Amino acid sequence: MTTDNKVCHLTPQSTMGKVILVGAGPGDPDLLTVKALRMLQQADVVVYDRLVSNEIIELIPEKTDLIFVGKRAGNHCVPQDGINQILVEEALKGQIVVRLKGGDPFIFGRGGEELEALLPHDIPFEVVPGITAAAGCAAYAGIPLTHRDHAQSVQFVTGHLKSEKEQIDWSSLARTNNTLVFYMGLNQSGEIRRRLEAHGMSPLTPAAIVERGTSHNQRVLPCSLETLEIIAAHAESPALIIIGSVTQLAHKLSWFEPKQSLLSCYSEMTEVAEDKREII
Repeated sequence: MTTDNKVCHLTPQSTMGKVILVGAGPGDPDLLTVKALRMLQQADVVVYDRLVSNEIIELIPEKTDLIFVGKRAGNHCVPQDGINQILVEEALKGQIVVRLKGGDPFIFGRGGEELEALLPHDIPFEVVPGITAAAGCAAYAGIPLTHRDHAQSVQFVTGHLKSEKEQIDWSSLARTNNTLVFYMGLNQSGEIRRRLEAHGMSPLTPAAIVERGTSHNQRVLPCSLETLEIIAAHAESPALIIIGSVTQLAHKLSWFEPKQSLLSCYSEMTEVAEDKREII
């Protein structure tokens, strides 16, 4: 592994570049780390995802080459193998390549997979952690992920598994003194509800969906486990699902002021949930 100084002092004779895996945080450019910003300013090439906000992209110097490799559910503009190949090819040209990912690259960001692709080519790399979406979005929503009166642990869970053979330990997730944060879980909200209820979690367990967290379009959609699927149908990606009694604190600990206030959103989504419950 090389040091930061080599990022600044690669000589013209160098034939090998470097890949720097950088976490961009949950969206608010003010949450970008100082080191992440420095790496962006030094990069020759930035390979970035859909979840990297436009405000952060605007911080990159105009001379830097930008390569977009964004993904949506069911629609990968560049497959993962293609992304890996881009990183290898650009580094072998002698470029300083920043692989910029939303949140933290080692939490559901496939950062480890991308670094493994560099190993056969002996390409040097380093990792700049970012604020993961769970921490950033929950904080901006006024939801403490742990609290002595509510939750003594927190678990981050992916809504997408690599294969159908892999199983989540739902009995562990259904514990009452636990906060659950589901990444990429909107489309699986019904399955999440059914699985947790089947393993003993009360349908009345409080929950919330944080949509476009930390941005000025942030919405916090309160619900319960039994209305999770209903409310998720009104949410847009990117969004996190948070399940646990800590979500009840959002109404009084909210401090961030997006375009749509938490109070108006709370009233709107409560009415939707009540209407749907009557139909059911």
